[in-house]
Amino acid sequence: MASIRDSEFATEKVQGDGKAVHVPDSSIDIPSASISDSDHARLTRRVLFKMDTRIIPVLFLLFLCSFLDRTNVGNAKILGLETDLKISNQRYNECLAVFYATYIACEIPSNLVLRKITPRIWLPFLTLAWGIVTMCLGFVRSFGSFFAVRALLGLAEGGLLPGMVLYLSGLYTRQEMALRIGIFYTANSLSGAFGGLLARGLSAIAPRGGLEGWRWIFIIEGLLTVAISAIAYLLLPTSISTATFLTDEEKEFAKLRIQRHTTSSASDNIDTVHEKDEQFKWSEVSRGIFNLQVWLTATAYFSILSGLYSFGLFLPTIINELHITSNANQSQLWSVIPYAVATPVTVLVAFASDRLKLRGVMMLFTLPIAIIGYAVIANISSPQAKFAMTSLMATGMYASVPCVLVWNSNNSAGHYKRATTSALQLGIANCGGFVATFVYPSIDGPLYHKGHTIILGLLVYAWFAILTNVLWCMKINRDKKNGKYAKFEGCGDDRDPSFTMLL
Repeated sequence: MASIRDSEFATEKVQGDGKAVHVPDSSIDIPSASISDSDHARLTRRVLFKMDTRIIPVLFLLFLCSFLDRTNVGNAKILGLETDLKISNQRYNECLAVFYATYIACEIPSNLVLRKITPRIWLPFLTLAWGIVTMCLGFVRSFGSFFAVRALLGLAEGGLLPGMVLYLSGLYTRQEMALRIGIFYTANSLSGAFGGLLARGLSAIAPRGGLEGWRWIFIIEGLLTVAISAIAYLLLPTSISTATFLTDEEKEFAKLRIQRHTTSSASDNIDTVHEKDEQFKWSEVSRGIFNLQVWLTATAYFSILSGLYSFGLFLPTIINELHITSNANQSQLWSVIPYAVATPVTVLVAFASDRLKLRGVMMLFTLPIAIIGYAVIANISSPQAKFAMTSLMATGMYASVPCVLVWNSNNSAGHYKRATTSALQLGIANCGGFVATFVYPSIDGPLYHKGHTIILGLLVYAWFAILTNVLWCMKINRDKKNGKYAKFEGCGDDRDPSFTMLL
């Protein structure tokens, strides 16, 4: 393959007002002979295969550890955490809530510093930090220490997900993102399945070393996270240019395809040439904050996460109180089933979302599955039927997440705008953790009618918010075709008429 230049991919274009703007120059992309269709397909498959097998598994492990270490408290609760720490259910919920307060507070700052510190250092550092903090949870002795350590856990974990989304946006095209995020997001559902199995095994250690069984859950899972942080540091590349598993030819081609120079449609990707030289501007942060799309997707995601977080935190308790099992250890095992059902469906929906190039439209079909589950479980009394509904609840919510998570990033261009919108969306959405911690008080058990009804209402709102955003994106695309965005031609961000919003 002929040498492909990197720094010379930009030129200047003079608009009607005489202002020069930075634009990619497709006339100098490929020096002499164009890449044939067969070579293009071959290189694309080879590059994607290498990135999918070297990067996505590492992110999968990081996200798996993240959810294990934040939701294992639900497994510890039914094994005696509240009794041993001598705390009430209200105090327990306060300790759950403080995690989300610090988690949310650090999301935007974390994304803004990610570029300076580099993903290879920052993501493993965050993982190491929360692994150590998780281990500390195994040694808390009072409400005060439990509260403080949960706050530190949120501070350490908050930057992971927005950082991973921002990181992947520089490695994959817009149409490839949902499947990749869907794959590593299945770690969320698998953490519920794996967490239940792991909790059942680790609880059998007790009493050992003067520590109860639930303490060993935190200690061992924290140690696993620390080990995985070291693996991530060794394996994650900072960018395509530093990916040692790619040949020089593959690196050049990978950068080229991300920079929109080998695609048939310029709207398929984000102009990373412009972003490479982009300087920080508060106006870009402001453009991200005052963006209708981010508020519609963020509030919809908030509604979904209110359900997901409460589901993960309280599923073992809900199953235990349905008395379909004989003891708490069996409840841990039964909690695996809804997650096992949701995982393959999540990957299938993410795959279809990428192939069809649809985000919100897919959610209009997945959210009703969860809505039906909550509507039924809130109004029936049969324990067996209630348990069956937990699989519908998990499937509908988990299958919706990759689409909403990647949608906002797909429709934002300009590094600092995308960093802001990604982190802001997650910051708003993770406020669902506050709802989750208080929506299922023990006094409402075993039916939890009020909690199920609240989540049902939030999911119905999410459906209408997603519908509104689909219609809004359709309007923007129509306005671009009608010339209303002509003044932004060549600007290199999502206002460019050639940048098509995904629906």
